[in-house]
Amino acid sequence: MRTTKLVSISILPELLAEAEKLAKEENRTRSELIREALRRYISERRWQKLTQYARLKAAEAGIETEEDVLRLIDEYRREQADDQSGG
Repeated sequence: MRTTKLVSISILPELLAEAEKLAKEENRTRSELIREALRRYISERRWQKLTQYARLKAAEAGIETEEDVLRLIDEYRREQADDQSGG
């Protein structure tokens, strides 16, 4: 049984020529090149969404700078050390 699906896409001739040239240079098929491009695009979109979420949560917590992050880490570590020492 086939583990991949066959799809048909429309692509500008110039873009196709570039893709074919790249695939040849990298000794891979057009399909491999396009799959890799799609994987990277999906990964980049996920990263963008995660970054957007992190910025939102940081703003909600009043974190504006790297110094704020470092201060919070130091505070957390001090709390953990105090908890472990019984203080």
